[in-house]
Amino acid sequence: MPLRLLTFPARIAIDAFMAFVRDDGWAIASHIALSTLMSLFPFLIFVTALSGFFGTQDLADQVALLLLEAWPEEVSGPISSEISSVLTTSHGGLLTIGAGLAVYFSSSGIESLRIGLNRSYEVVETRPWWLLRLESIGYVLVGAFGMVALALLIVLGPLIFDRLVPWFPNLRQFEVSLTVARFGIASIVLVVALTLIHKWLPAGRRTLDEIAPGVAVTLAMWLITGVLFGRYLSEFASTYVSMYAGLASAMIALVFLYWTATIFVYGAALNQAVIRRRNAARTDS
Repeated sequence: MPLRLLTFPARIAIDAFMAFVRDDGWAIASHIALSTLMSLFPFLIFVTALSGFFGTQDLADQVALLLLEAWPEEVSGPISSEISSVLTTSHGGLLTIGAGLAVYFSSSGIESLRIGLNRSYEVVETRPWWLLRLESIGYVLVGAFGMVALALLIVLGPLIFDRLVPWFPNLRQFEVSLTVARFGIASIVLVVALTLIHKWLPAGRRTLDEIAPGVAVTLAMWLITGVLFGRYLSEFASTYVSMYAGLASAMIALVFLYWTATIFVYGAALNQAVIRRRNAARTDS
């Protein structure tokens, strides 16, 4: 029995990897990475326009911080200056053609995730393309409003706390906990986003227990990859500068997103391997 407990997860992991290779997982991951990088800046442009309705630039800045919070500092650092230039540029009002195009181009990143998940879960998409695009645009809009709402809490949180402390001095002892909680928001957003993406984005429906293994493995491997990639860049970042010159920051981000997307697609393949094993066990019984 103990040996079986060790070999069973290993067999599922191997089955998932073989399915990942068979379904062109490497190519799909490359497509997701490039689409995500191309969608990042249009999304931030839209968020900047949306934040303008609240009359503050801090909201857009906080959204960018939330998006990059889970990235290694060696990756987010070089690209943060480019993001800052995007956020500090005037892009007009929300209801403009530019903002509309920004939303449309941002939805391409969602579509790339859908393609990868459909391949991994071995399902065929039967919904019309225009409906899928509208759904992706809906995800972008919900994500943008959600990120702005979270950023609003982060911006207003310290101000509200400082106003309450004179009235309730005992709150001062929770200041460190509140700071830690602010940084934990990025992790919570990541877990919720992964769960919703696996459950609702691809064709068909899956239960939470069917997608839980892939989500857990994805998060764990993302954490390990982030640490290892950060250490690698601390030693060899100059290699990217010498090879790509002014494009070094974009290439570093693209490589990081490629490995992140590879893990994401593998997580879906792992879920499908678990589902396949469960279905086989039910058939045998």
